[in-house]
Amino acid sequence: MDKNIKDKKSENASDVICGRNPVIEALKSGTALDIIYMDGNGGSLSVIRRLAKEKGIPVKDVRSEKLSKLSGGASHQGVAAAGACGEYVSIEDILEVSEKKGTKPFIIICDEIEDPHNLGAIIRTAETSGADGVIIPKRRSAGLNATVFKTSAGAASYVPVARVSNLAAAIDKLKEKGVWIYGTDAAGSNYCETDLTGSCGLVIGSEGFGISRIIREKCDFMIRLPMMGKINSLNASVAAGIFMYEILRQRRKEN
Repeated sequence: MDKNIKDKKSENASDVICGRNPVIEALKSGTALDIIYMDGNGGSLSVIRRLAKEKGIPVKDVRSEKLSKLSGGASHQGVAAAGACGEYVSIEDILEVSEKKGTKPFIIICDEIEDPHNLGAIIRTAETSGADGVIIPKRRSAGLNATVFKTSAGAASYVPVARVSNLAAAIDKLKEKGVWIYGTDAAGSNYCETDLTGSCGLVIGSEGFGISRIIREKCDFMIRLPMMGKINSLNASVAAGIFMYEILRQRRKEN
């Protein structure tokens, strides 16, 4: 992630990262850490100790009970880092990512994804599929807390996330920059038959209600996944992953 993005001030989010891989990725990416709490040695914990020493970050040995308290009961795997979660960026920062890469914008827009596990999984897939960033609303949405960071398997250290007060206004700003907005809904066109090679903002709706009416009206296109079984919907992060990889597939085919 760019230094100017990493230097953004955190906003209203947990400041604890839990789990071995998320802490390792935070260390590797240069995310600012105040202190690392650990219980144990060996394996990847030794890697964390080495990286922390190289970067001059203090390590404090504590009991597992202390780590459980710090993590809020989440699985900590013997390590927790304080002072790093919750770095948000602006929409301009996200648009700058594609500009520097020389590619068309590829942005994920989460419309009230409240489950932190879903948001973390979406961020993880956004990183692996080459998305430039993720936009979330301030209200009725999970933020960059410890659960999101852990579920993302460290991807939250690399994917810029913008947290906006008005998601509809944020979409208008993307449109002004030439980004087409694709909503996801069962009434849309088949995703495989839709051209997704242009500048793309992909909207993922909430777990229970899908895309809100106001955001739906902002979408230029609606796309859907075919449903062949008795269940007519997928988990939000699973559906998001399928759509993201279709965008990647079409872009790679075009090149």
